Amino acid sequence: MSVSNNYPKLHNATWPGVVGKGPDSEPPIDLDTMIELTAAAEVNGTRFDGVDIFLCAPHVDIDSSKGDLQSLADKLKAKQLVAGTLVAPVWPPTGGGSAMGDASERDQFVEQVRKACRIGKTLRDLGVRPSGAIRIDSAVDPATWSQGDPEKNSQLIADTFRRACEVAADHGERLAAEGEICWGGMHSWKQMLHLLELVDRPEILGYQADIAHNLLYLMGYNSPEDAILPAKWDWENSETLSTAWKTLTQALRPWTIDLHIAQNDATVKGSGSHDKTGRHCLPNDPNGKVDIVEVAGHWLRDEAGSLTRKCRHLCWDGCMFSNDTMMQGKTWNDILATMIAVREAHGWNE
Repeated sequence: MSVSNNYPKLHNATWPGVVGKGPDSEPPIDLDTMIELTAAAEVNGTRFDGVDIFLCAPHVDIDSSKGDLQSLADKLKAKQLVAGTLVAPVWPPTGGGSAMGDASERDQFVEQVRKACRIGKTLRDLGVRPSGAIRIDSAVDPATWSQGDPEKNSQLIADTFRRACEVAADHGERLAAEGEICWGGMHSWKQMLHLLELVDRPEILGYQADIAHNLLYLMGYNSPEDAILPAKWDWENSETLSTAWKTLTQALRPWTIDLHIAQNDATVKGSGSHDKTGRHCLPNDPNGKVDIVEVAGHWLRDEAGSLTRKCRHLCWDGCMFSNDTMMQGKTWNDILATMIAVREAHGWNE
């Protein structure tokens, strides 16, 4: 089957092999296996173009040497894949620190961004990273953010993010802040927008939208006062849902530089050490509440219906899928088919 669009490129996330795994959950799936599963997926001759990568052991160590990164580049080239957006491990357990913490914690946060930017630039120099940003969050939970003066806490996060922007600019990188209900100061769409405006570095800091997480933004899951959907309503009312998506995307689309395609059944899930957040489901999950192609269009097109072309690649996020699900080839073929459908509806050709 011939396809008319070759952009945005289609990426798979490798971090579902690590995030939500651990001693009190399922064992991690190693990076080589995640790359192999991605490379093996195929739908009518179309394959994934690349992978977005978690910069944390046991996948890619944030302190990787130039030789380590050369080996990674060679591995990707051998599978005809590229790297895209990289997740900076800014959280305290991985060597980072809260973006609203004390001076030492905030320094650690910025240092982890610095290391991630170094890796990003190196992979660009090695010719295997044509697009993508460095993904960050506030590295603090909403309950802690809400203690004391929340506005002061958001100002602290913004200050840390501005410092991170300086680091990114020095490396020719952009930062993408992913809105999730589990991150303080980013846990609602209004707080996320407020934080982006406080930082006020749109040329460096953008927004990473994730369809699964953003459905919970509509519901006001961790911030009922910011809900867009009514407290009680019929999920079959597609007009109400579509209007809610339009409200959300009109506010955050101008900042959006990265997009995660995903499904959500309007519930939350946490596993391993990961706090509860948007539940990622298979694209054809019968309980899924998202028309993926339609919602992707709200992010990828402006209010006039024109393509923004700001996202050079899309990424599927299957965070906290079970290992059994991830080891099945059909999983990735079904996901790839959904990604292709999004690109055919909202992509372009170069």
